[in-house]
Amino acid sequence: MAKLRVLVVDDAAFIREMVKKTIRTRFPDFQVEDAINGRKAQQLMTKSDFDLVLCDWEMPEMSGIELLSWVRQEHKSRVPFVMVTSRGDKANVVEAIQAGVTDYIGKPFSNEGLLNKVIKVLGKHHNLRSDSRSSGTGRVADGSIDALTGGAKAKQAPPRQPQKPTPAATQASPKATPPKMPKPATVRGSAHLRFGSTISACDITALSLKQIVLQCKVSQGLPAILENVVVDLEQPGAQENSEVARLNAIVHTLQAQDTSPDCELVSVTVTIVDQDPQKLAYMSKMIARGTTQSGFIPAAN
Repeated sequence: MAKLRVLVVDDAAFIREMVKKTIRTRFPDFQVEDAINGRKAQQLMTKSDFDLVLCDWEMPEMSGIELLSWVRQEHKSRVPFVMVTSRGDKANVVEAIQAGVTDYIGKPFSNEGLLNKVIKVLGKHHNLRSDSRSSGTGRVADGSIDALTGGAKAKQAPPRQPQKPTPAATQASPKATPPKMPKPATVRGSAHLRFGSTISACDITALSLKQIVLQCKVSQGLPAILENVVVDLEQPGAQENSEVARLNAIVHTLQAQDTSPDCELVSVTVTIVDQDPQKLAYMSKMIARGTTQSGFIPAAN
């Protein structure tokens, strides 16, 4: 079978590299190319054919839905087109279906979820099956612990014998200095943190163009370090027809707000990977004006 060619379209470099690495690891024979937005993807698609397009929705210059419309109406191509987007509401799904989308996958997504979608879509057009020749599906293979330890069981350390206290040890020792607790966070707004199938309501305690610090409740679930997440920014006073600014990010740090085993709040720092100038401009206004900035209204592309 000839090598299948996949085009990854996303304005976030981190997302593009992650998708390309995931596909190449699972399918080393695939030829994977990428484009920073719909306009660049147009140029590539006019020069050569692709077997699959994985495309973000929100991008500068030309959005994913505009690229899809061009592919179906002007380019006259029936190439499988999967929309990779944080827009999961019914209206957007219907719009994509009407434009001729083949399928879609919501952000944030796991490597396994992405590969399953690729296999599902290409399986209808090519002889592609989900075999077990690769471990790139995100699941840990059975017996992986034995593989790492060589099949040998870990030796149990002998119990430690109690030691008699020395004269110096019997003297009263100074009290240990209790750990410093973080200061109460100043709430600057609210947001929803989305990871996997979980949506967690959080408070924004710090905000920059590179990172967002969120205060989240443990009871609502927490993401893992380096996990892909989406932050939905919400501001009071937003207009009825405004949209929520959805920011693609990765989890940088997790820090409990107190040392209690029953700690209820965790500070989650995420690093933003979006490069959309409209979103960055909106964030700049949020930083400058606090929570008084009105809702995110993207310019018409």
